[in-house]
Amino acid sequence: MTGEVTLLGVRHHGPGSARAVASALTALRPDAVLIEGPPEADAVLALAGRPETVPPVALLVHPVDDPARAACWPFAAFSPEWVALRHALAAGVAVRFIDLPAAARFAVAEEPSAAAEPDPIALLAAAAGHPDPESWWEDVVEHRLPGRDPLEPFAAIAEAMGELRSGDPVGTPGSPGAAPGLGELREAHMRLQIRAARRAGHRRIAVVCGAWHVPALAAPRAAGADRLLLATLPKRPRTETTWVPWTHGRLALRSGYGAGIESPGWYQHLYDTAGDPAAPARWFARAADLLRAADRPVSAAQVIEAVRLAETLAALRGRPLPGLAEMLDAVRAVLCDGSEVALALVREQLVVGEALGQVPADAPAVPLQRDLARLQRTLRLKPEPQERELVLDLRKELDAGRSLLLHRLRLLELDWGRPVARGGTGTFKEVWRLRWEPGFAVRAVTAAQWGTTVEGAAAGRLAGLAERAATPAELAGLAEQCLLTELPAALPAVLAALADRAALGRDTAALADALPALVRALRYGDVRGTDRGALAQVARGLAERVRIGLGAACTGLGAEGAAAMRDRLDAVHRAVGLLAAGSDGPSAALADRWAEALAGLVDRAPAGGSAGAVPGLLRGRAARLLLDDGRLDVDRARRQLGLALSRAGEPADAAGWIEGFLAGGGALLLHDPHLLGLLDDWLTAVPEAEFGVLLPVLRRGFAALEPGVRRGIGARVAAGGPVRGPAADAEPPLDQHRADAALPTVRRLLGLPGRGPEPAARPRIPRQSDRRHAA
Repeated sequence: MTGEVTLLGVRHHGPGSARAVASALTALRPDAVLIEGPPEADAVLALAGRPETVPPVALLVHPVDDPARAACWPFAAFSPEWVALRHALAAGVAVRFIDLPAAARFAVAEEPSAAAEPDPIALLAAAAGHPDPESWWEDVVEHRLPGRDPLEPFAAIAEAMGELRSGDPVGTPGSPGAAPGLGELREAHMRLQIRAARRAGHRRIAVVCGAWHVPALAAPRAAGADRLLLATLPKRPRTETTWVPWTHGRLALRSGYGAGIESPGWYQHLYDTAGDPAAPARWFARAADLLRAADRPVSAAQVIEAVRLAETLAALRGRPLPGLAEMLDAVRAVLCDGSEVALALVREQLVVGEALGQVPADAPAVPLQRDLARLQRTLRLKPEPQERELVLDLRKELDAGRSLLLHRLRLLELDWGRPVARGGTGTFKEVWRLRWEPGFAVRAVTAAQWGTTVEGAAAGRLAGLAERAATPAELAGLAEQCLLTELPAALPAVLAALADRAALGRDTAALADALPALVRALRYGDVRGTDRGALAQVARGLAERVRIGLGAACTGLGAEGAAAMRDRLDAVHRAVGLLAAGSDGPSAALADRWAEALAGLVDRAPAGGSAGAVPGLLRGRAARLLLDDGRLDVDRARRQLGLALSRAGEPADAAGWIEGFLAGGGALLLHDPHLLGLLDDWLTAVPEAEFGVLLPVLRRGFAALEPGVRRGIGARVAAGGPVRGPAADAEPPLDQHRADAALPTVRRLLGLPGRGPEPAARPRIPRQSDRRHAA
């Protein structure tokens, strides 16, 4: 075999290495460029030369039968491999990826994309006596411009790697009988690919690979031994490959990427401004713009001072140029006034960065990815790495379509948008926080198993979840998702499973947990115009099952169980009220039967009494719900309170009754002094020994009252206590003269015709006593 092979050892994603590779390839003028990377990507390499392909991008490879195991090989503009690839494509020379195929790594259950190599930079920095590998690498490589001999840096790197691997038997087989490691397999495959390029007749071959591999690729090794080593690999799965957009954030070491770097944004700056004496000033100007956009004033004089400080720090520390440490120290001291919060913004946006790459629209993709891209264009939702807020009005066709897409993607675990809870009772408004992550491309490949479109995949995912749902509440949540995502095809299966579970289930608490989600789904149906008939029927059936089992479910509960059931009572009561709202048919009859069930709770025996005892918390809550609905009159509420507070009952049970009754608001105690009097009599009669035990329950019950109500009760008690007896119900005499004076204004406010009776004379100014009486 003939042909000259030049090994260019690089650091993955190193701007200095990228510049050196560009200079070396220009000088070598190779007729073949071999790059460390998955050979499956050879079919899509031409796309990298298209102007529509803008780094950062990544090669995505996944097994056809198991897309969840997808792996990625990222490239930035400053990646040496990307520079070599673009150079070869522009020059029209042969270019190949020569690493071990991703399919082989999938077969041995290894993680394909993260290069499992030692960190030679840390080893070299330690040998040079430098404590910081990153700053040492910046000084030696990244700030170094190509000299007269563009191959000189690679010769030095090869020598250094040879010393580091001097104890490693590179190029020789491992111990007999031992399983080869991934590194041995990779280097054996790369050696075979280099031989294949020489056999193909290429005379000037440039090999761009990780610096760690250079000694192994240069060492003599028989081709038969390499083939024998690779013959140990198991059968490889069939794979598919494409390009996907990537971000600088996903290149960062903090993202978990094995070959990640600390500062991709900073490295992009070094690559773009190589040899520019104004490079530090340009970076500080960008930092100033960023801080000004965050409402932090930065002047031009401060930028100049920051440049001077960074250069002075570099000189004091013996560095050729200001590095990232000096730049950040100057930003903190001059532009941020020592604020770590402002500095964190600079780190996030400039040191790491969130640049999002682009790939051609005709790049290979699964049908689901193509449908998602089509919907993004149609709905004018551009994927962006920066987080932004999106407010949607569901009454508008475009916003309704955007809402559907975001909800369906969440169902597929593509959380491009996350809903934000906002105050208000309207259901036509949604607020989302959007942030696109490159990992969504991998999830889209995984979700393709459910369907070829976003709508079909979401429906398929719902059907699969319905089959595995363990509780009625989970099924009710899926029914809500069917309406939120407008997937009527999946709704019948979900409702059928829910109806069967409700009919066979005996756990009333689990059924009660499911009902509110169904009613919420009905509310969304109102806004979105979907058919609610089948859903309302299942909701009524579920509510009927809860009503039938309510008494047994509320019996014999401890403190924690009673508190949980109280919350369920509130939720089911609201749900039944929404079902019955505006209906005179089955839903209205259901509301009547539910009220009868609550009334049965009110009349049940107190805890500690008979076998059918119901905790006072639940009896008091049921009484308050009925009172608020007008199904329990005030006189009966007084009697029930009197019974609950009688000396024959347990003080703890009475305190629970009070807590449940007051949970709906305590204004009733101010409007009905008789109730307040009963409560005051009971409280003052509690023995001192038991009062300490009851105090936490009483404090919890009264703490839930409105601040104005608490002040009003305190003022009334301080003024001599609540009025008791018949005088409590006495009404102050009506001042007809003052009432007539207000009628014209009231009519005008209500928009009623006429002005009402005019007062006979000008009303006098009320005295202070009158004002107090009116209050």
